[in-house]
Amino acid sequence: MVVNLKNVSVRYITGDFKDIGLKEFVLRRIKRKYKVNEFWAVKDVSFSLERGDMLGIIGSNGAGKSTLLKVITGIMVPTKGSSSVQGSIAALLELASGFDGDLTVRENAYLRGAMLGYTRAYMNEVYGQIIDFAELEEFQDRPFKQLSSGMKSRLAFSIASLVNPDILILDEVLSVGDGAFRRKSEEKMRSIIEGGATTILVSHSLEQVRKMCNKVLWLDHGQQMAFGETAGITADYEAFLSRKPR
Repeated sequence: MVVNLKNVSVRYITGDFKDIGLKEFVLRRIKRKYKVNEFWAVKDVSFSLERGDMLGIIGSNGAGKSTLLKVITGIMVPTKGSSSVQGSIAALLELASGFDGDLTVRENAYLRGAMLGYTRAYMNEVYGQIIDFAELEEFQDRPFKQLSSGMKSRLAFSIASLVNPDILILDEVLSVGDGAFRRKSEEKMRSIIEGGATTILVSHSLEQVRKMCNKVLWLDHGQQMAFGETAGITADYEAFLSRKPR
């Protein structure tokens, strides 16, 4: 198994410190009146993926999708349970992360590559492919901050997908950009999957999930509602959404 999660739970602990200030915080701690609240963003999630699987994670906002991705990438350690991941990971959790607005597009491409663990020599080999796929040939020496959000997303996706990771994680990335680039991205995703990469896609587009994913994980308020074959679970989720009050 390439990805294996067993009873993963993530707890956030919040208090009222930001509302009361340092002095009142100290006094309340001394008097044992300081309140701490627990919030379980993810609770008892279990699933496994094999090489070449493409998993779609679905659920409303606040379902725990982004928190779960951070566990899989190793950014967060689960409060309970275990997460095992085999192979190199390229993750696009936040499109703007890892880029410097004052550096050029070229410099940012190498910066992101370095953050993903790739050598300068390797980036020299693939840089042309990255820029060509992102359709940014005329913008290589422009400051990154001058790019539109669509251009930024194209560069981020291109870097992540063209360095051939064992595991590719995309959080709403394929929904950004124009229709032509979305189709191009989906075609690239299919070629990555055919090459044996394991892919995890978070998307609010059920059509996209049905078209691209062979497995689906449905989360709701941190709880695992279902995991398995795409068609049945997306149909159940669609019915669930139709019953929710608007």
